[in-house]
Order: sequence, then C-alpha cells, then structure tokens
Amino acid sequence: MGHNGIYATAAECAAKAGELVDGTGWVEANINFWCLHAEGVIHTICRKVFATAAAGYTAMPAGGKGILADAESCLVAIYGIEYNMAGYNRLNAEDMINILRDNFLRDMAILRDQKAQAFVIAGA
Repeated sequence: MGHNGIYATAAECAAKAGELVDGTGWVEANINFWCLHAEGVIHTICRKVFATAAAGYTAMPAGGKGILADAESCLVAIYGIEYNMAGYNRLNAEDMINILRDNFLRDMAILRDQKAQAFVIAGA
C-alpha cells in the first residue's frame, strides 16, 4: 500500500510523531486514514479544497504549500500519538500533542484568511 496523503508525506508525519510512536499503529493504512481525516478538517476549516490529488499539490508554488504539509503532518502526528501512548511517558506525550495542536491551530488561523489562501495557490 502506498502513501495516499496529499499535503504531507509519511516521513513528514513520522518526524512529527517522533521515534517513540507505537509501531503497531504507525502503519501506512492508519497514516492514510489519518491523512484523509486531516485533509477533511483542513478543507472544512478553510472552506476550500487546495488540491484533490498529490499531483495538484505538487504543481502548486513552493512558497506557500509548506503550511498545508505542516498542518496535515501535525494533525496526523497527534492521531498517531493518541493511538497508543505507551511508548511515551504521559507528560511527554501530552506535551507533544499540545505543541502539535498549537502548530495546527496557528496554521489554520493563517489559512482562514482569503489572502493567505490565494498566496498558497498562486504563490503571489
């Protein structure tokens, strides 16, 4: 099974989840499922679909699309950590989730703005 996430690669998501993420839950099927959910959340909050396939995302200008990758990878990492926190001590897991949540919320606050959305899509 290949990676189906549009905005973030599996490696970007894994980097955010950290080395202690549960290996039985951090599998491609779950990552794809979580990416689909994260993309739905991003689209709903922004009321905009930035790309419907990886090719559309790849074609976007490099200057703005990183915020989409950051948002998706943060939310997917949260889902992965929540799946099974046994590898982390509880405080570290909570800290990671809080940091990832704050980054995701910052990204969404930026992307709610129509000018920011236009920049992400057009690069200017």
